Amino acid sequence: MKYNFITIEGNIGAGKTTLANLLAKHFDARLILEQFADNPFLPKFYEDPKQYAFPLELFFMAERFKQLKEMLQQKELFQQVTISDYLFTKSLLFAKVTLPEDEFRLYQRLFDIIIQQLVQPEILIFLHAPVTKLQENIKKRARPYEQNIPDEYLSNIQQTYTHYIRQHGIKTIIVDASNADFINNPAHLQTIIDALDAEYTEGQHFLQLP
Repeated sequence: MKYNFITIEGNIGAGKTTLANLLAKHFDARLILEQFADNPFLPKFYEDPKQYAFPLELFFMAERFKQLKEMLQQKELFQQVTISDYLFTKSLLFAKVTLPEDEFRLYQRLFDIIIQQLVQPEILIFLHAPVTKLQENIKKRARPYEQNIPDEYLSNIQQTYTHYIRQHGIKTIIVDASNADFINNPAHLQTIIDALDAEYTEGQHFLQLP
């Protein structure tokens, strides 16, 4: 494995955590999973986005920073590879969608200070799936507060991610996850593993699952 820090990203319901768990098991890697369920503002946000967007995003940013800072500072003797199911920058991307302009500018000032203290991943795996697939996955995992997420919200998140990846130089494997089934289809997981072994240069690389 040529990478020490791999991050998996994607929209809500794209399959990030499933893939992160499987890759961590395959590579015997240390796993960092986002503790989204601990955010007390999340159910409230889906009920009243305008009122709870700022505390929601601020809580997420603080918790992500704390978790990444603690985990990435640890020296693991037998686990040199770290795999995370979120990119710290997602804090800014989601805030761009959920916050009004004046609150977003304040949020970005805080973000710019904090991100300088974190190690960034060497490669990003981005799972891209259509909104219909995302909604299907969201229904399957049956988290009550997610069941009424509007298609428009998921579409806005998708566009924000796409714009970020195009504008920034992080090495990215963009996976067409329209029909991804990493648990029941071993070929899908193996395709990701093979991609991580490939000699990619900087920039974006598109991957089609068999």
